[in-house]
Amino acid sequence: MTEFHELRGDEPGYGSTLPTIYSVVYCSRASEGVDETEVQRIVTSSQLWNRKHQITGLLVFGSGIFFQWLEGPREEVMSLVAMLRTDRRHGDIVVLGEVEEVRERLFPDWGMERVGGEHIREVLEDALGNASDSKNEQALQQLLDQLDSPALSGLSTGT
Repeated sequence: MTEFHELRGDEPGYGSTLPTIYSVVYCSRASEGVDETEVQRIVTSSQLWNRKHQITGLLVFGSGIFFQWLEGPREEVMSLVAMLRTDRRHGDIVVLGEVEEVRERLFPDWGMERVGGEHIREVLEDALGNASDSKNEQALQQLLDQLDSPALSGLSTGT
């Protein structure tokens, strides 16, 4: 169940309520045989499953690497990550970050949106430019910083 917290004082959004959001960002290596058709199957089934479990997020696939941001109720996201760890299509899952905080969702309308590796920087920079609170700005900046790491640099160039 999602908790909501009322903002108090003279902060922006005073009087509104925000949920407690648990977020995980990870990358993994696609197993042999995972192609564009299989990735589309993953996206389609994820959109249905995530909607039922109040999870939103972003999936990037390029150069044989999955990079994903998941957000939602803690129990639901943790359950999904546990399922991913047993999914034969993923190998070498590395959690790059996880946090639980009171904030708006970064991708509120995306049950699971796939973004091509060549567009990930543009999507994240656009979201950063439209972020309405400092926690979202920090989270998006961290994603951009991780994208610049040597391990993920091939995603943003589409190589």
